[in-house]
Amino acid sequence: MFLLRMNVLLLFFAFLLPRPVLAEAEYIGSDQCSECHMDFYSSWNASGHHLHLRKAEEARHASLALPQGFSWEDVAYVIGGIKSKALFIGQDGYIITSAKNGSKAKTQYNLKDGSWSDYFPGEKKPYVCASCHTTGYSSDGHQNGRSGIVGTWQEDGIGCEACHGPGSEHAANPRIPLANTDSEATCTTCHQRGGIDRRVLSDTGLVRHHEQINELKAGPHMGLSCVNCHNPHRRAAQARDNCTVCHSRLYNVFKESTHGKADIKCFECHMPELSESAISRTNYIEGVRTHLFKINIDPNANMFKVVEEDGIKSTFTKGFVTVDIVCLNCHGSRDKAWAIKNAKDMHK
Repeated sequence: MFLLRMNVLLLFFAFLLPRPVLAEAEYIGSDQCSECHMDFYSSWNASGHHLHLRKAEEARHASLALPQGFSWEDVAYVIGGIKSKALFIGQDGYIITSAKNGSKAKTQYNLKDGSWSDYFPGEKKPYVCASCHTTGYSSDGHQNGRSGIVGTWQEDGIGCEACHGPGSEHAANPRIPLANTDSEATCTTCHQRGGIDRRVLSDTGLVRHHEQINELKAGPHMGLSCVNCHNPHRRAAQARDNCTVCHSRLYNVFKESTHGKADIKCFECHMPELSESAISRTNYIEGVRTHLFKINIDPNANMFKVVEEDGIKSTFTKGFVTVDIVCLNCHGSRDKAWAIKNAKDMHK
């Protein structure tokens, strides 16, 4: 009985004693992750995620042109410059929107054809995109003291820890799991606008960029997860061709059709490049594939609708794409009536 009372007292006083404060996990950088996870690191390194923001001294070797009058010494960071476009941040941290002498100039460099486009010409544009373009972002302060940059971060670009969380504890003891391993929840952080249930915004007849999850939740595949098709460590273009998992019967018919024999893939029609990227190739097509999937062949269908809320008019995309957008990208000499007529038997 005496020992029992002593144990109870010791336990009681143990609760009164100050507890040791556990150190928070810290960011260690993607290169350290490679020491144990080289396969994942190599796949990630071949993707574009880590190149979404680069220091000028790194990006200057990527064969990018510079805005009018600027040299690499005038540039602090390059935004993008991987697949479609590049924008440039000056030494003051503001995005370059005019020529160096202040005159009007196009300052968005388009990689696909070497052309230049306007980017908020002449406006003073702070860099406010780092929460999705960097690793270990904090909204406090200004990176490297550059007043035009909103916030600070631990690693340029989207590194391992941008998705998995700070890795110091896991690196010290691999038995300690990474803080974040839910891939879809991680994707929703950046690949949506205004919340995953927000309607898909449209701009000048195109879907606003980075609304893939908004599109997915608005279409017929709303129950799917990003990782059903995408390996998060690989380029988006290397998505798994999973259509036949659920649509095998339809695919077996389609593969014997004219389009099937021409090796046209499901995504080429059901995921036209409708989302904004850099420059438009046609009236409808830009650079990022839509995740709406459904094709509406009704001749009166309109995939866009204007909504007025609190006195502000916005254009939203409905949960489908229309047949003219799907077909006339390739069959440019035809018209919508022809597309509607032939789309009815598209899979045969």
